[in-house]
Amino acid sequence: MTRIFSGVKPTGHLTLGNYLGAVRRWAEVDQHRADALFCVVDLHALTVEHDPGRVRRLSRQAATLLLAAGLDPGVCTVFVQSHVDEHARLSYLLECVATDGEMRRMIQYKEKAARERARGGSVRLSLLTYPVLMAADILAYGTDEVPVGDDQTQHVELTRDLAVRFNQRYGHTFVVPRATRPEVAARVMNLQEPASKMGKSEDAGPGIVYLLDEPDAVRKKVMRAVTDSGQDVVYDPEARPGVSNLLEILAACEGGDPQELSAGYESYGALKKDAADAVVELLRPLQERHKELCADPAYVEGVLRGGAEKAREMARPRVDEAYRAVGLLAPR
Repeated sequence: MTRIFSGVKPTGHLTLGNYLGAVRRWAEVDQHRADALFCVVDLHALTVEHDPGRVRRLSRQAATLLLAAGLDPGVCTVFVQSHVDEHARLSYLLECVATDGEMRRMIQYKEKAARERARGGSVRLSLLTYPVLMAADILAYGTDEVPVGDDQTQHVELTRDLAVRFNQRYGHTFVVPRATRPEVAARVMNLQEPASKMGKSEDAGPGIVYLLDEPDAVRKKVMRAVTDSGQDVVYDPEARPGVSNLLEILAACEGGDPQELSAGYESYGALKKDAADAVVELLRPLQERHKELCADPAYVEGVLRGGAEKAREMARPRVDEAYRAVGLLAPR
């Protein structure tokens, strides 16, 4: 059976973009068609300045939201990265295979390092090497497919290169994975900056709809979304990014084609109202289930504990094999 690995980083509250772009497909499609692992990759949250308590809260919240979105621990494996030591164990071996030049060519490193320096902060070594940890996340499980957005494709290509290089030097150990881009995944843009993706790392913002936003807050954010000059509702992501984003959100929530939906509107106001209502209704069952799960923290903890045990059983033999392959003595 095809094996899938994907994860979410607890650096901010999960957003509508995370849900429509990835999590909904994980729940509706991926967990049923493959041997799927979904992970809260908390170690990746440590690459920049962070508050320890906030990382713990966001990690727990992210895991709870994944379950509320429909991930079924009886069907897939849901766990927290730091609960499985094999990720860190394998990461060091892969650092011994990767090169400094490869790390410094990573686009996300360049962008994030520039932002850190602009704020007067120091750049942590882990920010440079975290693509290797991401490769370890993937390779530890014999992953075949990694569902990713465009911003992570370079990291999966690095993972492929490291797997091939390791296999050539030390003998065949790792499956060489491939990146997949789901056709039905939506790319949701910031409602106030429609040229930018709706990211979760920002602390707050009127252009970001969070999965746990109250209905009134959702409606306010959508109704205040930036549109474009002119009054006609036209789907043109290049020339009319604001209105096109609203059409894509509405299409993703209710089904349909944004181009076809545009023909049914004569004003931005009507489109915003329908998009706001659609988002509220989309999030309602997820929020209700999240509330139920928060009332039963022992259940969530049990899921994560069981998921970590299952993940560890899958990863350990392959990581142990990698340790032997590079010449390390087996423990007695």
